[in-house]
Amino acid sequence: MDAEKFAKEWIDSWNSHNLDDILNHYSNDIEITTPMIKLAGGINSGTLKGKESVADYWKKALEKIPDLHFELIDVTVGVDSVALYYKSVMDKKAVEVMFFNEKGKVYKMIAHYTE
Repeated sequence: MDAEKFAKEWIDSWNSHNLDDILNHYSNDIEITTPMIKLAGGINSGTLKGKESVADYWKKALEKIPDLHFELIDVTVGVDSVALYYKSVMDKKAVEVMFFNEKGKVYKMIAHYTE
C-alpha cells in the first residue's frame, strides 16, 4: 500500500465533500471512534459501527460544516495501518489511525484531536 497516495486521496475526498467518494475508503463493517461523535452525536462511547451509521453521521457533519477543509501535515505507516496527522475542523489538529483489511479498505479508525 502506498500510504502517501492513500493520504492524498483521503484528504481530497473529504475536501470534495462527496460522501460516496469518502465512503469508498471504508469497509461495510467499519468501526470509527472519535471524540467528535461524543461531542456532536451525544454518544458516550464515541463509537459508531457499520457503514450505514457512519454515513449518516458524516452526512450530517458535512451539512453542519459546509466549509470543511483538511490539510495534511504528515503520514506515518504501521502494520496494515496508517496514521494521518492533519489540520481538521475548528482549527484543531487531528491524528487518525486507520487499519486496513485484506481488500485495502479501512475497517477500523480511531481519531485523536488537540484540545
